[in-house]
Amino acid sequence: MNELADARLIKLPKHMDANGDGVLVVAEVSDVPFEIQRMFTIAAPGGATRGRHAHRLCSQLMLCVTGGLDVTCDNANGRKTFSLDSPEKALLVPSGLWVEIRFKQNESVLIVLCDRVYEEGDYIRDYAEFLAFRKAARG
Repeated sequence: MNELADARLIKLPKHMDANGDGVLVVAEVSDVPFEIQRMFTIAAPGGATRGRHAHRLCSQLMLCVTGGLDVTCDNANGRKTFSLDSPEKALLVPSGLWVEIRFKQNESVLIVLCDRVYEEGDYIRDYAEFLAFRKAARG
């Protein structure tokens, strides 16, 4: 069972344009710790909270390409919050952790890369069910 220490920030390579006109952030196969099976984006107004669920099997890599947001991971015994406020910061969220995403400003956009296709049965959307899942996994 994954723990909070398994959720971690990954710094992606950032390249500045020679003229100072732009920034290129790259995520190559060696930067993503799994084979990508699905990608989606989330945009929400500042102050919105998204997520509020866990995955039984799916791991995710989250990148905020515009704006800023906080991602809180919970393992039923503790919580850890990660700030995604620049495109070169990516957060690896392994399976088995409850996640809440708080959008800090308007027009923030989150890209999520997943190691599994969408499977409704993989989601745990009720926190009490999540606590029971974690307890059962610990034996």
